[in-house]
Amino acid sequence: MSQHPLHVGIVAGEPSGDRLGAGLIQAVREHVPDAVFEGIGGSRMVEAGCFSLHPMEKLSVMGFTDVMWRLPGLVAIRRDLRRHFLETPPDIFIGVDAPDFNLPLERHLKAAGIRTLHYVSPAVWAWRGYRLRGIARAIDCMLALFPFEEACYSEQGIPVRCVGHPLADTLADEVDPLEARRHLGLDPHGKLVALLPGSRIDEVRRLADPFILAAMWCHERRIDTRFVVPLTTSACRDLFERRLRRLHCRVPMTLLNGKSLEAMAACDAALLASGTATLECLLLKRPMVVAYRLSPLSYRLAKRLVRTRYFSLPNLLSGEPLVREMIQNEVRPEKLGRELLNLIDQPQRRQRLVEAFSVIHEDLRRDANRKVAGAVFELLGRDEHLV
Repeated sequence: MSQHPLHVGIVAGEPSGDRLGAGLIQAVREHVPDAVFEGIGGSRMVEAGCFSLHPMEKLSVMGFTDVMWRLPGLVAIRRDLRRHFLETPPDIFIGVDAPDFNLPLERHLKAAGIRTLHYVSPAVWAWRGYRLRGIARAIDCMLALFPFEEACYSEQGIPVRCVGHPLADTLADEVDPLEARRHLGLDPHGKLVALLPGSRIDEVRRLADPFILAAMWCHERRIDTRFVVPLTTSACRDLFERRLRRLHCRVPMTLLNGKSLEAMAACDAALLASGTATLECLLLKRPMVVAYRLSPLSYRLAKRLVRTRYFSLPNLLSGEPLVREMIQNEVRPEKLGRELLNLIDQPQRRQRLVEAFSVIHEDLRRDANRKVAGAVFELLGRDEHLV
């Protein structure tokens, strides 16, 4: 008798998770073409073959107060998914990041006998380490992106595997900025700064003004400096354009719909929100300034709970302050602008960053999609072992 088609439940909550989920789906389907994926995903996962039961955008929240504001809707979506997967149990459920949403769902499904994987470790090494007990009850295995994340799970006896990051596999060691500028239709001459105020509307709302004002500060001092701004959604772009008009910004600035990787590849330096974009910028070997802003309440809570020296991935991966981090009240136009111009004007500093980023890139190059697919098959005891 032939095996029934592989049925996978999968939920991602934001664009970075959507990219990871799409790579996972493609890797599994290379070996099981008729595998069925359903849950919540963005455009990339849908294109790869996932049936999304709810819009992914409804899960994209940031900070304590943002979650509280949207909590009733999030709870209703999770309740609907739980009912759906208990009525039609998948062979395995995979939560892609979004731990506050996915881990409670995974706990219910695991209790019902459904295999569960969590892809992307929550920051238990930085804060809320007590969650490890709950994670152990919720998952059969944790798939971590970064080597430094493994220890805290191993110490608690939680199965863990570092798979690396898919972008480290796909991005070349060197990316030509002039070719990237030609591809985007940008002037190859002069200095170009990429501004990435975040992938969520809440991030853009908090960072748009200081980023725009920092661009104006830089342009006043270096007339040849131009800017490129990739924005993830039409809502983020509309908000950013409104802020440009309100601040009467007249600096040379090209806004893009998406294309964040291309924008970073084209730039001499980047100013960006903390998050996945900092890893992308590292893999592209571009110097960066990283900013982080929360609501005042979220920041006060985080300040009490966080137990790590750094918040940006380049610094966490290196264990040292490779890139300049600016948080909350430090996110001021003149401080951001001054640091950007320092990066542009100091070639030796840029070269040291490139060398450090290259070492990290090589360590993260682990054929991630293949390892994740292998973990799925291994947990299910199927024949398609790729580990």
